Amino acid sequence: MADTKTLAEIEQRIAILRDNLRELVEQAAGFSGAANEELTADRINEQQAELDELLKKRDAMTKS
Repeated sequence: MADTKTLAEIEQRIAILRDNLRELVEQAAGFSGAANEELTADRINEQQAELDELLKKRDAMTKS
């Protein structure tokens, strides 16, 4: 059985990352200039990669 504290922490981090991604996408819509767009795209990619990893961990924990 999954450790509920760890699972709860993962769920909380997933929620935070989803909020971060939503905010970054909104910011990207308002930015102009290649440097700002590239920085925002990099941040979005980093946040998405972390979210993907946490989703995999959560899925593994809930399947066991």
